[in-house]
Amino acid sequence: MKLVVVSAGLSAPSSSRILADRLTQAVTSQVAGADVDVTVVELRDLAVETAHNLVTGFPGPALRGALDAVAGADGLIAVSPVFSASYSGLFKSFFDVLDKDALTGKPVLVGATGGTPRHSLVLEHAMRPLFAHLRAVVVPTAVYAASQDWGAEGLEQRVERAGGELARLMTGLAAARPAPVEWGDDVIPFERQLAALRAE
Repeated sequence: MKLVVVSAGLSAPSSSRILADRLTQAVTSQVAGADVDVTVVELRDLAVETAHNLVTGFPGPALRGALDAVAGADGLIAVSPVFSASYSGLFKSFFDVLDKDALTGKPVLVGATGGTPRHSLVLEHAMRPLFAHLRAVVVPTAVYAASQDWGAEGLEQRVERAGGELARLMTGLAAARPAPVEWGDDVIPFERQLAALRAE
């Protein structure tokens, strides 16, 4: 099972990456009966390639790898710092160059970080509509962490609840996939039957 984590933090380390790591741990600890392969995409490392892609329409190799990882994921965690009461331009630019169908039906957990609790609604008025537009399935609990939330009561509970929601969606989708067909000796695949008929 593949989990991709997209962090739009600009500093190293960043509060957005710290929140993304906590959300990742909450998801992986609650996925039942499956190994989770985690890929982290740091958008600050892709800023130049993302800008070039917006202008030329062609992604560089690192950006192509990140876009392919997101498209192939069973679940996605997306975390952005708040700038001007919304997600960052770098965050938006990455999802602008993603294929329009890449997130269709994909479970997504959204998170954001900021200096004040007043920006917490960015999750509902900006991030959730963005992923709804991309036809993703956004988990009910979104997680916002203001500066004073770190170490305070409540944040860890929200992280665990959101992680559990994504874990259950990922597990349910994986279980719903049809198992690969294994042909027994007594079963003749359709292609072989068709070839036999043509040979008669």
